Amino acid sequence: MNKIFLTFDLEEFDIPEEFGQTVDFQTKMRMSYEGMEKVLALFRKYQVKTTIFCTACYAENNVEQIKRIVAEGHEIASHGYYHSVFEVGDLRKSREKLMEISGQKVLGFRMPRLQPVSYAELQKAGYQYDSSMNPTFLPGRYNHLDKPRTVYKLPEITILPTSVTPIGRIPLFWLGFKNYPAWYFQFAAKRCLKKDGYLSLYFHPWEFCDLRPYQLPTYVKRIDNDKLLKRLENLILALQNPENQFSTIESFLISS
Repeated sequence: MNKIFLTFDLEEFDIPEEFGQTVDFQTKMRMSYEGMEKVLALFRKYQVKTTIFCTACYAENNVEQIKRIVAEGHEIASHGYYHSVFEVGDLRKSREKLMEISGQKVLGFRMPRLQPVSYAELQKAGYQYDSSMNPTFLPGRYNHLDKPRTVYKLPEITILPTSVTPIGRIPLFWLGFKNYPAWYFQFAAKRCLKKDGYLSLYFHPWEFCDLRPYQLPTYVKRIDNDKLLKRLENLILALQNPENQFSTIESFLISS
């Protein structure tokens, strides 16, 4: 059966700070909390299970929501301790804090902004897989055209890259979801799913809130809030069939 991972990076809403706008801590928490609640309601409606990469900082400040996420059958993985600050020691500390709060094993990691991370350090911190690789070329960010396009194992850890198209390696990531035509994203997602046997996408809960008050580029906020939630619902409906299953990454890798 084909597996679909509609993963989310549950983090402090700090993207405006990348563009020079200060955001207070309460707003950073509120935007992600409210967006996550909308997504969870949609997932309940369609019985979608997924993996949520969460910062320990966010989890510490939203304990009850994290416990509900786990109770509803989703996987909690690590997105570091803080979204904008990183130290190597945070790999172990964030994993331990997330396990304490969630009551789950925490096996997976995704580095904020998909920055490089030491696989040896991930292994030492107790992780079994990493989902920080986007095997495409994004000008000004990274060039990973030399990396495998699909899941692969290294001596230290298993790597589950974000899905890119088989031809051209067009990235099926959060910015593509809101900037490509909806019909094209659905077409490309189905093609990846058929070719690879799985589909790995990622989004942020804060995208599903009103971004108009924030000084963000048009490509970040052109579709947001409930309009974007409807686009996600339409994607779920387009991918639903007896051959596909919305799944956690952990269950996929354990059964592989």
